[in-house]
Amino acid sequence: MKRGASLLIAAIAVIGIFASPGMGAQLLARFDGGIGVIPVSSGVGQGLQADNVTRNIVRGVQPPGQIWVIRDLKAVVQADGQIRVDGRGLLLGGGNNIGGNAGASVFATLICETSPQFVEHSTTLDVPLEANGDFRIDDVLVPAPPLECASPVLLIRNAANSAWFAAGIRGD
Repeated sequence: MKRGASLLIAAIAVIGIFASPGMGAQLLARFDGGIGVIPVSSGVGQGLQADNVTRNIVRGVQPPGQIWVIRDLKAVVQADGQIRVDGRGLLLGGGNNIGGNAGASVFATLICETSPQFVEHSTTLDVPLEANGDFRIDDVLVPAPPLECASPVLLIRNAANSAWFAAGIRGD
């Protein structure tokens, strides 16, 4: 019974964090769910090997060399650049270290533009992944995002090489 009550209290606290944007802060974007990266978006070739591949580049940001998965992601971005991200289960989805976190640290980037003139608004702190791939980011975006972000893309990126590991799914 105690465990159930503790879980309920923890769940209410997390919901409260993401439900209330803060004192007077204007919500710029919300993300509810995440998509892990598949580094190659297409390949052409014969047999078991593709001779030509198209890398899965998102708004100018390169993917890593291996598949990554994410179990869940929730994020809120305020117009003043404050950002809170709660990620669960960001782990390697292939290769010899499948299911591991590769000792990675991550940061978040918001990109609002859809044209080739992409501006990356990134967090200033790198956050290490926990063994199970969980992470929390509570930081500010630099430079500050524009007051309107018609087409927001949120990328979770590798602090070591800036490749993207996961993307947020836009929420309402």
